[in-house]
Amino acid sequence: MTETTPRKFLLMRHKDRWDLPKGHCDGDETYLETAHREMEEETGIPATVCRFEAGFEFDIEYDVTYKKKYPGRTFQKRIRYFLAWIPNEVKIEVTEHEGFQWTRWEPPHQIQSQTIDPLLAAVESFLKDQKSNA
Repeated sequence: MTETTPRKFLLMRHKDRWDLPKGHCDGDETYLETAHREMEEETGIPATVCRFEAGFEFDIEYDVTYKKKYPGRTFQKRIRYFLAWIPNEVKIEVTEHEGFQWTRWEPPHQIQSQTIDPLLAAVESFLKDQKSNA
C-alpha cells in the first residue's frame, strides 16, 4: 500500500546548498542498492528501516563543473532518485554534510530549481496518481 500523505522529508545541508542523500554506484551495484548504501552512509538510517516505493523512480541529468579538481571542464551528471518511507523520525548521523533538516511536506516546494524542485513535483504527481487510483 502506498503512503499518500507524507508529513516531512529529509534534506541534507552542504556548505552552500540543500541536497538529498545520493552517491555513485560502486562496482556492479544497481541504482537501488546504491540508494540503500548511500542512505545509510550519509544519514545513519539503515535501508531495512525504509520502505522504498516500488513504483517511483526519477531520473535527471544536468551539467556540473568541479572547479577545484577539473577547472574549466563540464561533465554530464545523471541521478536516479527513489522514494522511501520511514515510519517515524529517526536519529540522523551526519557524515558527509554539515547538517540536516526535516522539512514539512507542503508542495509546491522551492528549494533548489535544478534538481530538488523537479523531483518533489514528480513525487507530488506520483502521490496524486496513487491516491486517485486507490
